[in-house]
Amino acid sequence: MYKKIDSDDLKRLGDILGDGNLLTPEDDLDAYAHDEVAELWHAPEAVARVTSSEQVSEIMKLAQDSRFPVTPRGAGQGLSGGAVPVHGGLVLSLEAMDRIVEIDEQNLMVSVEPGVITGNLHREVEAAGLFYPPDPASLDSCSMGGNIAENAGGPRAIKYGVTKDYVCGLQAILPDGRVMELGGKVVKNVTGYNLIQLLTGSEGTLAVVTRILLRLLPKPEQRVDLLVPFDDFQAAGRSVSEIIKARIVPVALEFMERDCLLAVEKLVERQVPFREAAAHLLITLDGNDKNQIDRDYERIGEICLENGAADVLVADNAQMRDRLWETRKLIIEALQNLSPQHIMDTQDIVVPRTQLPLLLPKIKEVGERSGLPIISFGHAGDGNVHVNIIKDVPEQLWSEQAPKAAEEIYRLAVSLGGMVTGEHGIGLTRKSFLSLGIDGAQIEMMRRIKEDFDPNGILNPGKIF
Repeated sequence: MYKKIDSDDLKRLGDILGDGNLLTPEDDLDAYAHDEVAELWHAPEAVARVTSSEQVSEIMKLAQDSRFPVTPRGAGQGLSGGAVPVHGGLVLSLEAMDRIVEIDEQNLMVSVEPGVITGNLHREVEAAGLFYPPDPASLDSCSMGGNIAENAGGPRAIKYGVTKDYVCGLQAILPDGRVMELGGKVVKNVTGYNLIQLLTGSEGTLAVVTRILLRLLPKPEQRVDLLVPFDDFQAAGRSVSEIIKARIVPVALEFMERDCLLAVEKLVERQVPFREAAAHLLITLDGNDKNQIDRDYERIGEICLENGAADVLVADNAQMRDRLWETRKLIIEALQNLSPQHIMDTQDIVVPRTQLPLLLPKIKEVGERSGLPIISFGHAGDGNVHVNIIKDVPEQLWSEQAPKAAEEIYRLAVSLGGMVTGEHGIGLTRKSFLSLGIDGAQIEMMRRIKEDFDPNGILNPGKIF
């Protein structure tokens, strides 16, 4: 179906890119053969490190003519295999397109290139007294292009939403090299179909995004964080539902079970607060009215204590907040560290928030039946739970039981009114489970959209379907 990249293609790519920006097998391409999914590796035939949208356009025209596949890549921090070149071909790396083009303080908008690291964007706009809410856990290593591709979320999604809620404009290169300029510095826009929202979350399968226009908010003046330990696993889940029922919408409402805490302790070689608790809730409130924030966190404390919380620790300064959040930010690394091969299978299922008290113990039952270590944490406030199956068992048990456990967890989420992924995307790792969450009519419509954008199937092939 696809042609190998030949010497003529390499010459034309070199002419487009200039010296030093075309990598071939003589160079080390291993970094571009995988993302953050363990045991998933496919080597590209070449890597193009682009520096402009004009280069992307010319490369896509060449790929269309020559029929070689192109896999767009940001920072390679994905957890679904979305940037892995499963059919070889060319990896189109956007890492060098890393400029914050403009912070428009009058219109409360920022224009960035796709290679901008999300944490750098946060720091730049906050220095101007502004605020970009989406905050994926990998924000100091993931890029804005990847955030657009996966419609990234993070802990603050419960109050502020996810990436799609802030995208006002995109520059995107179609698979045939044509350039689309979508949206602009307008707050309202119903001019035709909303292609911006279609591309946001399309996992790099429809177009290559080369410029991003985002709306910003004024930075909140006040913030308080709470750490609440529970001796009962399900009591934490009940507290989440009751907090939402009380009409309190925190910025973040995170859940960590005890095995997460112990894994972080092993990684950092020191004890974490309330290490004996069965589960922790980590809660953030923000705003400009300190009195309202105080009332909200006092009510949250009452709800949690009524449900059997062991304590409520309040952090109202940056040093204490950083200490509370350190454990949460280290969980992924710490869980990988539990496996001798640093391997785990991660699902990011999502269910209605009210179903968390049912979901969490059933996940534990899957682990007990399969004989596999399964550890959960996640964004309890929006029902998005990261379920991690740790490869700390014999190879035969892993190969036999891990796929079955994963499918059982996906089916469990759907049975509770949820979906197979909340923020990591379908990519390579979940495409066989797509039909569990959506019906055949939707899948057929998605396929037709893909074919209309990319009739020759050269852009990020092998993903989603």
